[in-house]
Order: sequence, then C-alpha cells, then structure tokens
Amino acid sequence: MDNYIGISREEALAETQRFFVKVYSWMSFALLVTGGVAMWTAMHVDIVRMIVQNRMLFFGLIIGEFLMVGYLVGWIQKMSAQTATLVFVLYSVLNGLTFSVIFLLYTAGSIASTFFITAGTFAAMSAYGYFTKSDLTRWGSLLFMGLIGVIIASVVNMFFHSPALYWFTTYAGVLIFVGLTAYDTQKIKKMNVIGNEGTEEDKKEAIVGALILYLDFINLFLLLLRLFGRRR
Repeated sequence: MDNYIGISREEALAETQRFFVKVYSWMSFALLVTGGVAMWTAMHVDIVRMIVQNRMLFFGLIIGEFLMVGYLVGWIQKMSAQTATLVFVLYSVLNGLTFSVIFLLYTAGSIASTFFITAGTFAAMSAYGYFTKSDLTRWGSLLFMGLIGVIIASVVNMFFHSPALYWFTTYAGVLIFVGLTAYDTQKIKKMNVIGNEGTEEDKKEAIVGALILYLDFINLFLLLLRLFGRRR
C-alpha cells in the first residue's frame, strides 16, 4: 500500500479500514441471519424432522449452498451488487436451515460457549492477517492441500467410522481454518482496489470478502463444536 497515484498512504489506509468495516458488517449480518434462522427452525420440530428425515431435501439444501457459493464467486463480475447481496443473504438462510440440526444434537450452553471461543479465535487471527507485515501468500497452497486432505479423509471415514481418524480430521481442520482466517484476511486486504470506494465494484468486493470470512468462521465453529459441544 505504498504506491498510489493521486492518493496518499494515509488516505489509502483509511479507505482500507472503511472497506473492512463493510466486510465485517456483512459477515456479521450473515451470521446473525444464519443463527436466527437456525434457532427459529429448531423451535419448530416438524420442520427439523422434515429436513432430517427427508434425505433428498437435506442434500438438496447442501447442494444449493454449494451452487450459491460457486455462483457468487464465479459470476461476481457479471452480476450487480444487489444480486450479489441477495445471493449472499439467501445462502446464509439456507445455512440456517441445515444448522438447525445442531440445536437438537448439542446443548444450548455448549453451542453458545463454542460460538464465543470461535469468535475470539477468529478475531485474533483475522487481526493478525490484517496487521502483519509478513507475506502469508506461501500459506495458501499448504492450507489448500491440507483442506483437501481433511475433506478426503472425512469422506473415507464415513465408511470406516474410525474414532482416531475422526479426531485427527477435527484437530487438523481447526488448525487449517485458523490459518485460513489470517490468510484470507490478508488476501481480502490485497484484493481491495484503492480508489474504488462507493462504486458497484467496491460493494461486490465487500460481499465476496464477507463470504470468504463467513465460511472460515462457520467451518471453524463446526469443528470446535466437535471438541467443546455437549451432546444432548
């Protein structure tokens, strides 16, 4: 952030800070939507039962979530800021529907405590990614390979049901998403185009940044819930 034509370093820093306020605001809003929908759905047992017992519906929701993320990231340049916002909000709603099952599996107290642990960990690592002078680019390939390995191991363990592999993927997953939080924060900081403030592109950049950090947060939360959640 040292060389900008027609803008001082101080102005660039201030614009970056304002950009991240938007990113974190949209991310927090999406988390509130997901949490609110999950709690509302959990209070309506018939809806939860329908989601859990109807595999086609459950996996349809999961597939819909993947498609929305792919659409938002892959077509962001061709859609309006309003469309990007709508897709992001709808995605957080779908996540809330699938997350409602959590309230049936774990106690409310353990869910709340795990959320605060996740929030603290996320805040610390995101702050590190934002303020560090170190280039975290080299983390990217290692974290991505580790994530692919965890996904493959988790799929394999669906058939073998190995407790050792389950806990290995849990701890490895926590470390990976802790690292991704810092890495993605720095990546979003570099992604921000200085001088774009207030434009359509600026709004879309903020939505994509919020989506990336939202995904880091919820995945870290789910993995920590394995460690700290108390089953009913």
